[in-house]
Amino acid sequence: MPEAVIAITGASGARYGVRLLQALCDAGWQIRLIVTGAGAINLDLECGISPAELASDPAVTLEENDNLAARSASGSARFDAYVICPASGTTIGKIATGISDNLATRSALVAMKERRKLILVPREAPYSTPHLRAMADLSAWGVVILPASPGFYNAPESIEDLVDFVVARILDQLNVEQNLTQRWTGDEVGSQ
Repeated sequence: MPEAVIAITGASGARYGVRLLQALCDAGWQIRLIVTGAGAINLDLECGISPAELASDPAVTLEENDNLAARSASGSARFDAYVICPASGTTIGKIATGISDNLATRSALVAMKERRKLILVPREAPYSTPHLRAMADLSAWGVVILPASPGFYNAPESIEDLVDFVVARILDQLNVEQNLTQRWTGDEVGSQ
């Protein structure tokens, strides 16, 4: 059974993390969930739930962000993927400079040192130059930078459609079959 570490940090966009967790659980994945303090605030503000409520699925284990001895902090614990969704600029900056002062940043640095799949989903606008540089460095080091930038070519009708667009891109990166959005076929635009 595949297993992932998912961290929800302090950027707005907790709905993306919630939907990703649900989709992976539905696909049969086991999840180690990390929610930072600021991530918990956004989870409450944007989704009306607590980290414990989010972790109520039997496939989800909630790990405390200040526990650097947690399983997801170890390179010897094997995970198929690590996703920080949403990834705050502060979290991105810490990872890019090697700061592992909490479980979210430590697990990301473990993924990098072990050459495992790490996906960061920033949800900032606009990006500051330091954050752009950090993302460029991380991308050069093999990290997938997948901004929470939904597309509109599928004619979304709800916020859920916009969230699903981004989550579908994350699932594609994880090779998880999904039917959250329609795939582009090339037939959507008539001949010019």
